[in-house]
Amino acid sequence: MDYVKRAFLYLRRRIGKTLLLVLVMTAILTFMLAGLIIQNAALTAVNNSKNAVGTTVTLSANRAKLFQQNQGSASSSTQTPPVGRFRINEAIIGLNTAKKIASLENVAAYQITASASVNASSFTAVLSSNSNSNGGFGRMQGMDSGDISVSGLSSTAANSNFKNKNYVMKKGRGITSSDVNTNNVIIEEVLASNNHINVGDTIKVKDSSSNVKNLKVVGIYQAKTSTDQTFGQMQDPSNTIFSSYTLASSLAGDAGKVSNVVYTLTDSSKEKAFVKSAKKIISGNLQLTTSDQIYEMLTSSVKSIESIASKIVWIVGIAGIAILTLILILMVRERRHEIGILMSLGEEKAKIIGQIFVETISVLVLSLCFAGVFGSFFGNSVGQQLISQQNTSQQSLRSGFGGPGGGNPNQAGPNGNATGSGNPSNSRAFGGQMRQFGTTLTGNSQLNKLSTHVNIGTLLELGAFGLVIVAIATLLGAIPIISLKPKRILISE
Repeated sequence: MDYVKRAFLYLRRRIGKTLLLVLVMTAILTFMLAGLIIQNAALTAVNNSKNAVGTTVTLSANRAKLFQQNQGSASSSTQTPPVGRFRINEAIIGLNTAKKIASLENVAAYQITASASVNASSFTAVLSSNSNSNGGFGRMQGMDSGDISVSGLSSTAANSNFKNKNYVMKKGRGITSSDVNTNNVIIEEVLASNNHINVGDTIKVKDSSSNVKNLKVVGIYQAKTSTDQTFGQMQDPSNTIFSSYTLASSLAGDAGKVSNVVYTLTDSSKEKAFVKSAKKIISGNLQLTTSDQIYEMLTSSVKSIESIASKIVWIVGIAGIAILTLILILMVRERRHEIGILMSLGEEKAKIIGQIFVETISVLVLSLCFAGVFGSFFGNSVGQQLISQQNTSQQSLRSGFGGPGGGNPNQAGPNGNATGSGNPSNSRAFGGQMRQFGTTLTGNSQLNKLSTHVNIGTLLELGAFGLVIVAIATLLGAIPIISLKPKRILISE
């Protein structure tokens, strides 16, 4: 064990070079520790957010199959189909089917939605600034032409617009499960103000069959979002009335049927088993769509940060090996005389290399202590800077995807549903998933800070990386020792 003793004596005798080596090693380990801290924090945030978000499965009409059936019926009919009639009735999901699926294992919550277009009877709809005599695109031929949109749902508390505070209750209460099979509705503040409507009043609308229906106002909400001019006045948030899904189905002439059901699962790992069980319940005209979009959107910025941190670790590790190898080669050259004397006294080359390894390991232990102090501060600073940059990217995404001027074909409308046309077979299912989109972007704020703290596990991981770097650098740096001849060294000296 003489080479171990010599190693400590050398470090103490050459204190200046030892401190320089400690400084270099500390810098390498500090950068690596910062990368490891950010990487581990990002992985933890991703896993936690995945458990928090869960998985959604959307039950909707199979538009592709319904479209094919309509084409087949039209071709076999002797009558000429009306020009421009392209509407497909998607309210074909029976409530018994929806509730039977909801009773399956692993369902945390579910939101039933239905919609209807009606005409105001005892009040006047709010006119958008660009509304024309034809009501904009909201009165396209073959489509519902009502000036009031009725959005039926299980609960307003589960609606994305109310979750992310785009819509806020001002008076009364929201729609709950107790409003099933009632005529209770909530209306927007501007609509209520223009028509002098208060909570407890009764308003009248004309349904799809031109029958007058009495609706009781139980709440008034405020829409903080700007008016959506894309589809005319019916898409103005002020002209959206929220009710229970049973009332919306009745007003649309589809009593007992709904258009969309979104199930939130408690355990995402059991998603396939849930879908398999649910498919045994539904008919061929219905489809189940699973989506990890909420989870992906929520964690996209953190995953990007984790990728950057991983690259930092590898780049610093490779650079550390190169730097340390060069330093050790220079040290070996400087200590040629010492090495020559040891070899002439019969010291094995392996023990001389072992001495250099012990010296470097000792420096590594000291550097780990310093890196543990500085790495946490540095990692937190770099992590928050990366978070800031990724949040800027998310803001751009927020503007480009469903935001004003974004031009996304599946932009969410006032009722939280996607209003775009997109792919016919997937647009309705995608609309159900997009109900959660506002919540997704809001939930991303939970990831605005990474838990960048040093723990024993991270230090052990850093120590393992440091040991690998030292071992590789020592072997590469000791290559000149293998070719040294003691007689030649002493003669040259």
